[in-house]
This record gives sequence, structure tokens and C-alpha cells, in this order.
Amino acid sequence: MPVEPFPTLRLGERTIDVRRRVVVMGILNRTPDSFYDRGATWEFDAFVRRAEQLTADGADLLDIGGVKAGPGPEVDEAEELDRVVPAVVALKARLDVALSVDTWRASVLDAACAAGAVVGNDISGFDDPDYLRVAAKHDATVVATHIRLRPRVPDPDPHYDDLVTEVTAFLTERAERAEAVGLQPDQIVLDAGLDLGKSPAQSAVLLRESAQHAGLGFPLLLSASNKRFIGELLGREIDDRRAASLAAVAYGAIQGCRIVRVHDVQGTTRVCRTIEALL
Repeated sequence: MPVEPFPTLRLGERTIDVRRRVVVMGILNRTPDSFYDRGATWEFDAFVRRAEQLTADGADLLDIGGVKAGPGPEVDEAEELDRVVPAVVALKARLDVALSVDTWRASVLDAACAAGAVVGNDISGFDDPDYLRVAAKHDATVVATHIRLRPRVPDPDPHYDDLVTEVTAFLTERAERAEAVGLQPDQIVLDAGLDLGKSPAQSAVLLRESAQHAGLGFPLLLSASNKRFIGELLGREIDDRRAASLAAVAYGAIQGCRIVRVHDVQGTTRVCRTIEALL
């Protein structure tokens, strides 16, 4: 049976009824070394063109990231700010679409929200003690993501005594932290963190069990697009994971995921509108 998700999601001044609509979040990398596009949008004009295309393809939300999640060369705070804030300013001026910043630094969230972002997508699970305070100051929505260690730290052999239960407990505790600073349930998004401190099999289990996390009382985000677990489980190279990524979106939407973070916005939008009509 389809899961009844949390009913609304707030994106700045806009509130979306996610019982009837899946929100499509388009991925925008301001990095020279992202796992997927290998720096295709590192040059600023290319970044803006990509943002315009994702918006035209139907994105409800654009997620701007200045540091990739995996290991790589150090990107300090000043460099991340230089990558992210001008990007937010440029897109805010050009496009009528909600903006998210993919950062685990409170200082970057602060500057990005001041420039026009309305969502902080934090894969560290609020490791920065000031993150939630800054989000509350700007009345921003936040994404609480499960991760076993920390961003950029290799985790080649993750172990869990009870994977789903441990991830559930982590997300519940992070949501409670967000509520404690005054954020409302429609401003608190949960993400099981596929590929973040999980083996391919563990990520597949978390996708399969999405309904459990969709039932926790907050909107649930799925970030499975072109990820390593898809490649390893199915034997697909990075440029051959589109169909599997769209299948993950369809399954996740049926199980109650109400934000899907993706590279292929056009294909995903078509899948989501189909699933919505069926449900």
C-alpha cells in the first residue's frame, strides 16, 4: 500500500502539498571534481546554463553544492563561499525557482540564505553546532541526512548491528534537534543517506525500506541518482545508470519519498507526474 507522507513541505514563502506532488530537486555542482559530471558545470557560464535547463525541464528546487561529498582535495571555508554564494546570487536574479545549498558549514548556509537560498541540505547530520541556529535565523528548511562518519572521510567497510533501526534513530534525533530550535515539521526533511557510509547492499536495503522513514512525521528525500550502489549492484558504469535511477525514483515515490534529488530532471519529472496520477 502507498505510504501517506507528511502533508506539506515549505520552500521559503511557498508551501507545497506533497501528498499530491513529488518535489524534483535538480543537482547543480560548483565543483571541478564531482563524481558524476567531472566538472562539467565548474565554469560559471556553464553552471548558469545548466541551471536554466534544469528549471526548464521542470525542477521545483535547485541544489547548489561547492564541495563534493567524497574524499578529495581540501576546500576551505573561503573557497566554498566563493563557489556557492555568487552562484546563489546569479540564480536568484535569473530564475523563479527555489534554491538549496548543499553544505555542512553553518557559515556557508548563513551567507547562502542571505543571498536567497531557502534550504540547507546538510549531509553531515548537523555536525556543525551552529547549523540549526543559522537555519532558524533565516527560517530556512533543512535536510537531515544520515552519515556514519563525516563527509569526505572514507568509510570502505561500514558496519551496523541493525541498519534500518540505527538510521531511524539517527534521523529521529536530528529532527528533534531541528524542532528544538523552532523549525516546524514541514521545514525538516529526512534523508537516509544512500552511499554515505553504506555498502551498496546497505544502500539498497534503505531504498527498499523507504516507507519506514517516510512514516516518521517529516518529508523524506531520496538521493539515489546515478549513485555507486546502483553501479555496483547492477554492473552499470556511471553513464549507464539512467534507467535504474528513474526506477529508484518511481519506487521511492510509491514508498512515500516526496523530494527526489536527481541529475536527470526531465526524465524524473515525467516519472513523478505519472506516479502522482496513478496514486
